[in-house]
Amino acid sequence: MYSQIIKHFIEQELLPQSYLADAEKYFIPLVHSIINKTNDSESPPIIGVSGAQGTGKTSLSELLENILKIEGFNVVRFSIDDFYLTKMDRKNLAKTYHPLLKTRGVPGTHDTHLLSIMLNKLINQTSKSSIEVPQFNKALDDRFPENQWKVINLPVDLIILEGWFVGATPIPVKSLKDPINELEATEDKDGRWRRFMAKQLEEEYQNIFGQFNLLILLKAPSFEQVFDWRNLQEKKLRKREQNSSDVMSEKQLMSFIQHYERLTRHCLEVLPRKADVVYVLNNKHRIISCFGLD
Repeated sequence: MYSQIIKHFIEQELLPQSYLADAEKYFIPLVHSIINKTNDSESPPIIGVSGAQGTGKTSLSELLENILKIEGFNVVRFSIDDFYLTKMDRKNLAKTYHPLLKTRGVPGTHDTHLLSIMLNKLINQTSKSSIEVPQFNKALDDRFPENQWKVINLPVDLIILEGWFVGATPIPVKSLKDPINELEATEDKDGRWRRFMAKQLEEEYQNIFGQFNLLILLKAPSFEQVFDWRNLQEKKLRKREQNSSDVMSEKQLMSFIQHYERLTRHCLEVLPRKADVVYVLNNKHRIISCFGLD
């Protein structure tokens, strides 16, 4: 039964046929583990799915949701991206703390208070029949108005939260002193931006990440591979959308991805030791090994 679901998912998402072999070998045992964990839990478990840009965490989260719903579970799946601060809030943040904060993505650019409230409502379900979960419009770089939020029917059985630094531990303060790329060297000379990011990660995100009942990591081979994967995506976009202003050149992409380099490298180092399940990827996006599942 699962194989048919996976095949349909591959067709729907235009994934390579190699995805079927990896999913059957590695993701079906994960489904069984999640089902057991959900059945043994009195409250809805929270599953974190983490991985650098381009690792396939959204595809994995969607596939898990599809299979678990067919198994009869009411699953709530959302990305930490859905909880970005509004465009106005990030504009004010950039004025108040540092201009680099106008670029969404790093710790400090999310509404962690709202995320905590939503998780609390989903875990400690009241007599309400439904709640609304925010959604973010990346095309407009802003949160959808509340009347367009996703309606979640209660009670829920399982929560899946995915994101590129989900589960990340605090960054050591001593490592923040020296810049690690051109962006930090030229636009964050005094280290104020990276110190703000690190402080937010330590103070505003750890309580959220600490609620995970299971943390799954899709581990990229290296940060350089993450850039190559993202650059390949942009090249395909450039061919398809030749006149689009939203498509980045390789130089623009290099500058953009440097916003995430420090924390991505940190996650590549620490999360394999912290995550409950680790899928190690090669440069072709294939899973070459798995740790944490029997």
